[in-house]
Amino acid sequence: MGCYFTGDGAYRSPEGYYQITGRMDDIINISGHRLGTAEIENALSEHPDVPETAVIGYPHDIKGEAAFAFVVLKDSCTISELLIAKDLKSIVASKIAKYAIPDHILVVKRLPKTRSGKIMRRVLKKIARNETSNLGDLSTLDDPQIITEIIAAYKKYKEDSTTSQ
Repeated sequence: MGCYFTGDGAYRSPEGYYQITGRMDDIINISGHRLGTAEIENALSEHPDVPETAVIGYPHDIKGEAAFAFVVLKDSCTISELLIAKDLKSIVASKIAKYAIPDHILVVKRLPKTRSGKIMRRVLKKIARNETSNLGDLSTLDDPQIITEIIAAYKKYKEDSTTSQ
């Protein structure tokens, strides 16, 4: 019989289970290297304290595009966010390549999802681009409070980044 291409990427675990990794058309171009955001998310999720991630591309003056990772940590995580970010960058460098390392890793409590559980990446893209005045239609968002939490975390991250330079 024929095949049907859903547009979703997946891998099969050694136990025989299928893990959906994301859309195949979520591609970012970092310095001429075309990468699927799902590939980077998959590498980030290998950290034992990271149950969920979302990677988006954002404009970069030199690279064309760069990766921005939103990372959720387990409640039981006792490692500092700086050490987690360092570990995550090391994982991405070893699993994919150094050029795939996200320029920014923002730790958030939750990711914005629709009521059906799909991550609202377009909202994350706007936040990463600091375009929070018009996030578009949020009527399908499961919990609107999460947007406030992520924007606050982003602003704190940006303040910390500028003061540490």
